[in-house]
Amino acid sequence: MGFLTGLVLGVAVGIFLVMAFVRYENSRAERRRELAVTVAQYSKLTVEGLRKLLPPGFYPAWVVFTRRQKLKWLNYELVKLWPFVDQAASELIRTSLDPVFEQYKSLVLASIRFSKLTLGTVAPQFTGIEVLEDGSSGITMELEMEWDGNPNIVLDIKTTFGVSLPIQVKNIGFTGVFRIIFKPLVAEFPCFGAVCYSLREKKNLDFTLKVVGGEISAIPGLSDAIESTIRDTLEDTLTWPNRKVIPILPGDYSDLEMKPVGVLDVKLVQARDLKNKDLVGKSDPFALVYIRPLHNTTRKSKTINNELNPIWNESYEFVVEDPSTQFVTVKVLDDEGLQPSELIGCARVSLSQLQPGKVKVVWLDLVKDFDFQKDVKPRGQVNLELLYFPYDVPGIINPSGHKFALTSLEKALKTETDDTGASAIEKRKNVIMRGVLSVTVISGEDLPPMDVMGRADPYVVIYLKKQGTKLKTRVVNDTLEPIWNQTFDLVVEDGLHELLIFEVYDHDTFGKDYIGRCTMTLTRVILEGELRDTFPLEGAKSGKLNLLLKWTAQPIYRDQ
Repeated sequence: MGFLTGLVLGVAVGIFLVMAFVRYENSRAERRRELAVTVAQYSKLTVEGLRKLLPPGFYPAWVVFTRRQKLKWLNYELVKLWPFVDQAASELIRTSLDPVFEQYKSLVLASIRFSKLTLGTVAPQFTGIEVLEDGSSGITMELEMEWDGNPNIVLDIKTTFGVSLPIQVKNIGFTGVFRIIFKPLVAEFPCFGAVCYSLREKKNLDFTLKVVGGEISAIPGLSDAIESTIRDTLEDTLTWPNRKVIPILPGDYSDLEMKPVGVLDVKLVQARDLKNKDLVGKSDPFALVYIRPLHNTTRKSKTINNELNPIWNESYEFVVEDPSTQFVTVKVLDDEGLQPSELIGCARVSLSQLQPGKVKVVWLDLVKDFDFQKDVKPRGQVNLELLYFPYDVPGIINPSGHKFALTSLEKALKTETDDTGASAIEKRKNVIMRGVLSVTVISGEDLPPMDVMGRADPYVVIYLKKQGTKLKTRVVNDTLEPIWNQTFDLVVEDGLHELLIFEVYDHDTFGKDYIGRCTMTLTRVILEGELRDTFPLEGAKSGKLNLLLKWTAQPIYRDQ
């Protein structure tokens, strides 16, 4: 009996143990599954998500490692590497810049080259870092840095007067953004084929020049010539879109080099309400226009004397290398004769705002400085007309998504090359866009009152500035909302360089009173064939003109 009892108890205990073990294993497996799901969810959390979820005492170390600490670590490592960077970079700078110096030497300089070059013991400090999206083809990193260095830079200068001078470059202060591109990404260590580096943005560059054992002011114009050469050389070698490409793995990386991608037409039309810089009379304004601030790529307008509302109507062409990051910049200055010109104001517009093949007319507010705009006093406005043509777009797409045929002007702008390899873009000055311009002055809106009764007797004078042709509408009495509906046909001899002005006057028995004007080029109507739009009056408190323009082209080609 005891045996049977023991057997039954043993079997029962065995069954219980087996059931408990199975249940334990099932529970353990369920906990593992739950843990796996939790880990997967945590792996998808961002740093900010973890900061919101966990109390500060439970932050992982990599969450506590802030942006400032990352920069601190990066700067710490750079200090340790700086002696080696100094040696490598000094030789690279010498070999890169010495040949370029020769391209930018001025009338005063016969030659310029490095005699000594070391970057000193003070490493730059990184103040910001950003990784930009570059699809799956590469990684772009931008590093903002400051450098108040103690380099030992001595230039061997030979002047055109036969004098040789050692010039020391001292007190260098630099602030800017470096761009580093790792591209293309490959499945072979180190996982990228080449490294590109460039100075993405040069915010500030200051330095002083000193003759070793002498005075640099002894030769007039020498300091300015050397400084201009140094700045132009840096701009043409290291500043974006220029870039240096270092192959890491064997391959063809020519697509990473800087290359022209299009041409930009800039028409400097006019400026208005410029700040007067002269104590007697008015300023004598002229403008500098550029995309890259090099001496040979900066265009200078004519000077218009004693005028705060100048009309230039000058056209320039610029080669574009990177429309996504480049700007067209305008600086308006007051010509002071033999004295240095005084800046009235500057303005710029990003090329990324332009639609290929479409004219963009802009009025830009002039500012004293792009970086530190503490001076908010009005300095006037400048009027530009911009037209961008990329090289690699065979047809221009309009906003509705349909291609349209090339007009006569666009055909003249096509970048086909002849047997000499010259681009048609380069020969555009040999094209005269002759044609018939049909102008319909439809109506005016919200004109300012010009008499004691709160009315006006407006009429419009149509003026082709270059040709001197003048026409005028009839007078519409006692109204601020005149309707003319008058059409005029004008033969235009050079549409690309003509300026069309509509001046609105109030008719009086013994004369006339000026109300305002509209000024426009003909580029847009030449491109589109027909243009109907409303134009605000310049120089008036209020008022608009409704106009319809049509163009019939008769292009003429000058003899070469």
